[in-house]
Amino acid sequence: MLLGFKKKYSEEELIAKCKKGKRSAQQELYSRYSDKMLATCIRYVGNQFEAEDVLVVGFMKVFDKIDTFSGEGSFEGWIRRIMVNESLMYIRKQKNTKYHEDLETAERESASELSDAHLEAEDLLNMIKELPDGYRVVFNLYAIEGFSHKEIAQKLGVTEGTSKSQLSKARGMLKRMIENQQKTTNKTLLLL
Repeated sequence: MLLGFKKKYSEEELIAKCKKGKRSAQQELYSRYSDKMLATCIRYVGNQFEAEDVLVVGFMKVFDKIDTFSGEGSFEGWIRRIMVNESLMYIRKQKNTKYHEDLETAERESASELSDAHLEAEDLLNMIKELPDGYRVVFNLYAIEGFSHKEIAQKLGVTEGTSKSQLSKARGMLKRMIENQQKTTNKTLLLL
């Protein structure tokens, strides 16, 4: 039998009780959002064990800064921003991620070059995890979180050209991964 999590508080009540430091509300907040936020951290950090460390630090920051949540916008989005920022700080501190600038490549490759393959979301997320750190971080910030190259450059301390180059290279690598998966799938179908 699976034990499901039963919501005890509405989101507004949960936030109010967390602002008062109520332990049961903090536990519920963590239970309610930890799976989604762990997935966010994994997308950036690339390793589940490291992502779990980032998640814990991120939730400590959520509880510490919850008084700054104004109630405007999505609470989940507010938590996600904290997790993204914690992931980026972790990467800067621990991984020494290198970002290589190659403007010619960035300008030649376009966003439409990703294959039209029908992939499951899980397959694509696994491919994203396999990207080198710099490619994965920029791809996540641009394609998933919706940041502009200017914002990414500011967050990572790189130029906009470097951000564009990393995105272009990430897309190229993902395209090759998708094509290789398609070839493997086609060979398997031929054998059947």
